[in-house]
Amino acid sequence: MSQAMGQDTGLSEILLAEPRGFCAGVDRAIEIVERALQKYGAPIYVRHEIVHNTYVVEDLRAKGAIFIEDLADVPPGATLVFSAHGVPKAVRAEAARRGFQVFDATCPLVTKVHVEVAKLAKEGYEFIMIGHKGHPEVEGTMGQLSDGIYLVEEAADVAKVQPRKDKLAVVTQTTLSVDDAAEILAEVKRVFPHVREPKQQDICYATQNRQDAVKVMAPSVDVVIVVGSPTSSNSNRLRELAERLGTEAHMIEGAHALQPEWFEGRQRVGLTAGASAPDVLVQAVIARLRELGATSVRRMDGVVENVRFPLPRGLGDRSMAEAGVALPSESSRS
Repeated sequence: MSQAMGQDTGLSEILLAEPRGFCAGVDRAIEIVERALQKYGAPIYVRHEIVHNTYVVEDLRAKGAIFIEDLADVPPGATLVFSAHGVPKAVRAEAARRGFQVFDATCPLVTKVHVEVAKLAKEGYEFIMIGHKGHPEVEGTMGQLSDGIYLVEEAADVAKVQPRKDKLAVVTQTTLSVDDAAEILAEVKRVFPHVREPKQQDICYATQNRQDAVKVMAPSVDVVIVVGSPTSSNSNRLRELAERLGTEAHMIEGAHALQPEWFEGRQRVGLTAGASAPDVLVQAVIARLRELGATSVRRMDGVVENVRFPLPRGLGDRSMAEAGVALPSESSRS
């Protein structure tokens, strides 16, 4: 084996995080676009990237999906899919006004947050939202209200919030760092002791499980590789978490981005993938790591995820309401 193939890196073992890769909401969103293409033919218009993964988006684009940000780019009579991140109420209203056939691929766990915001707003609450400015999920959740929802990105932002009402509730972007969100929430509760929290945390089961797996994996490996796209919030959080635990970490979109020097003198590499990264990319990374010297692949013990979300009515499956599906609770994470 040549040096270019990695004989001299010292790499011997790949430790696979469990769970990793696609979550139920991502599976559902991609299937909605694929089924819409099968049923109605190309093109199918999708507002924003259906999920934040370049490979997935390009694959769907090749099949006939057209990704847009502005509904003005959608022709009359077209079929439109809302991305997994959710949309503001104004976007939903505009789509209805313009008569598009709409399929909503919003993750049901994001929809749960939207429903909570709408319900509590009717009860006279204002909101603090913990999240990242500019992320489409944050824009979608904050866009459920015309006002009375305040974004905080870090603990220092909390003191700047000046609610106009006594009733205040807190909601969270579903893909945040669990630890960062807990730190910010603690500050929210310190500054606003009577704030109302969700009955269940808003951070989703998949985000929690993937971060928990990295917490177990990172201390036992020499370097961590996260498969995910730069726009993917949950993938970025996995890389940051590994680094916070003292392990060098790199986020890559695919095997082509692996650098042999990352593995020089390193025996064990930990491999995980964000919730929007398909397994085909992980397998390609494993193949490349074998070329760089890895001789064994070991799967970690971890949570087995059995969550499934039904498709919207009209795509060959019962609607969520007809299926009587309960959203995952804390027990689903065990």
